[in-house]
Amino acid sequence: MMPIVYLVVGVAFTAAALISVYRILVGPRILDRMIASDMLMTTLICVLGVQMVVTGSIITVPIMLALAVTGFLSSIAVARYVSRRRSK
Repeated sequence: MMPIVYLVVGVAFTAAALISVYRILVGPRILDRMIASDMLMTTLICVLGVQMVVTGSIITVPIMLALAVTGFLSSIAVARYVSRRRSK
């Protein structure tokens, strides 16, 4: 039963990652790309969380925290860039 659940979760995360990569490549605007980048980052964090639950190890927690902080700061940086660009 559990391997089927792992397969379904893996397929769902793979689909989310592929959709995110497509939107990053196609765009059309920088905000679309940023949202897709955040979605890809969130998907990666969730994959690491599932891996942590499956293995029972907490070794990926620092990686998850680093990814979350990177995603947060990059979102702020892009938002500031876009707001300054539109005000000119």
